[in-house]
Amino acid sequence: MRAIDIAYQNNWRNLWLELDSALVVNAFKNNSVIPWKLRNRWSNCINKTKSMNFIASHVFREGNQCADTLANLGLAITHLTIWLDIPDCIKTFYVQNKLGMPNFRFVNY
Repeated sequence: MRAIDIAYQNNWRNLWLELDSALVVNAFKNNSVIPWKLRNRWSNCINKTKSMNFIASHVFREGNQCADTLANLGLAITHLTIWLDIPDCIKTFYVQNKLGMPNFRFVNY
């Protein structure tokens, strides 16, 4: 919701959210899964997305190492941080993604 608010405030009208939570992606289609405490704020965000070229899609964590790395970094940050350039911590993942290089998850049993 914060990402949508920031994009809207900055007049960024092209927004594609890639989420590793299928539940959140489904919430854009069916807001009944939203807890009642968040419904008003959620509805406001949905209304903002109607004036945007907006997409929300599910991607497995391994499919977007940039987002996964930034999410983990966000756990340690205590204040709002917006990068206008690619942070150093994800540059390698960004280049690999841009080149279409695959990323696999291996599980040992």
